[in-house]
Amino acid sequence: MSSIQAFVFDVYGTLFDVHSVKEKCEEFYPEKGAQISQDWRTKQIEYSNLRQLMGNYETFSTITRDALRYAIKKNQGESNEQIEKELMDAYLKLTHYPETESVLSQLSDKTLAIFSNGSHDMLDPLVHQSGLTNLFDFVISIDEIKQYKPTPASYYHVLKTLNVKREEVLFMSSNGWDISGAKNFGLQTAWINRNDLPVEELNLIPDAIYTDLNGILEWNS
Repeated sequence: MSSIQAFVFDVYGTLFDVHSVKEKCEEFYPEKGAQISQDWRTKQIEYSNLRQLMGNYETFSTITRDALRYAIKKNQGESNEQIEKELMDAYLKLTHYPETESVLSQLSDKTLAIFSNGSHDMLDPLVHQSGLTNLFDFVISIDEIKQYKPTPASYYHVLKTLNVKREEVLFMSSNGWDISGAKNFGLQTAWINRNDLPVEELNLIPDAIYTDLNGILEWNS
């Protein structure tokens, strides 16, 4: 654990609660807000994977808008430009988890980086409004190389940007598929398993599993 030089964090579901948009969804679609939020997130991940596989890249903001449109239609909702704008704006104001700021503050002697599929037009406003900007040394987006996680090229971009070795990185994500991708690449991984899910059946076991970010503090030595 003492070899860790850089703590690298996924954003959506790890530092910030993606489903904090459900209240805004509920305003427009009563009794369907939570389901639209779930479908929105599911399609967001699916579309990024599909576009990567098809070699048909679009920014994460475009993918997020497309996923929103699908989720609304799936739930028999009607939409318009104003509704889409307000819901997309809500994604720039996600709530960060209660322990996030405290944990980051306790890691201030190490390199701290965000590494996300999110494009900078989504990430930068989100981190800024949260008041967490000064706690990070780097905000890294896959949009810089147009290779979505969990491709090996995406994780290599972290090493190149931070000028570190694989074994010097602890990567945190709440997404099992993201942890699998990072582990496959050779990073040390801490799965923030907020929803008590089983480990993915990919023969890529996380180095550590925690229910929230507090657990990673034991790596700060």
